[in-house]
Amino acid sequence: MSAINFEITDQRLKEYEENGFIIIRNFFDEEEVRKMKKCFEETEEMANQKISLEDGLGRDVDITVWNSPGSDVTGMAARSEKVVNAAEKLLGNLEVYHYHGKLVQKEPKSGGSWLWHQDYGYWYRNGCLFPEMLTVFMAVDKCDKTNGCLKVLKGSHKCGRIDHSMVAGQTGADIDRVRELKKKLEVVFVELNPGDVLMFGCNLLHCSGPNNSDRRRWAYLMCYNTRHNNPVKVHHHPCYTPLQKVPNSAIKACENYTDFSGKAFMDKDVNETVKIHKKES
Repeated sequence: MSAINFEITDQRLKEYEENGFIIIRNFFDEEEVRKMKKCFEETEEMANQKISLEDGLGRDVDITVWNSPGSDVTGMAARSEKVVNAAEKLLGNLEVYHYHGKLVQKEPKSGGSWLWHQDYGYWYRNGCLFPEMLTVFMAVDKCDKTNGCLKVLKGSHKCGRIDHSMVAGQTGADIDRVRELKKKLEVVFVELNPGDVLMFGCNLLHCSGPNNSDRRRWAYLMCYNTRHNNPVKVHHHPCYTPLQKVPNSAIKACENYTDFSGKAFMDKDVNETVKIHKKES
């Protein structure tokens, strides 16, 4: 059953404020997931834009990143009222815009880890002055402990921004600080079925392990910033750009799986917060 009329209740808002995240089951239904997977799996351009980041443990994490939602099915999802309205409610009823989207790809037996970090550890460096930002993480495939699901440190958003530094190809949080926080806070394994989403604030500490299973683990991440928090410097993600919401029905109505014009895939050479691993061809 689709969350076609989903709204953030006061109870879910309280949960988000207390824990730093909420999980919403069946947020996208089977047909919506199928249509988005078709964009991700059957389009050469999406595959050609993939970049690899070293995890410092001998493996890579593959991601494809774009700045504008576009008019394909995945863009309709990122612009849908149920996603955007939820982001605005969780961020204090402030207008939001699409900061970027990405497909995270952990392949079977080879997908690497994401180190403990806060997204604001990255985004602070981009000139975003306030942590008025969040991510909507959608499971494209089943995410569980065996294939490297996300782990979050419940309530860690209350610590404020932690110092981050470059570790291998990623920006990682101060590991000594994380170690001490893990003694006080609960580590939650975020196991999701396709279409389930995790909505979490940019100061929530999170990581994920390697994919040692024989199943892939793909996830679609939609990231939002508030208009009030317009970055003070030009960087590899967009400054405030008005977001054109669409009705939730637009996801199923859309038949655009291949035209990504205007999506603005990330320039691999201008990102200051990651190091791209150039694989041998």
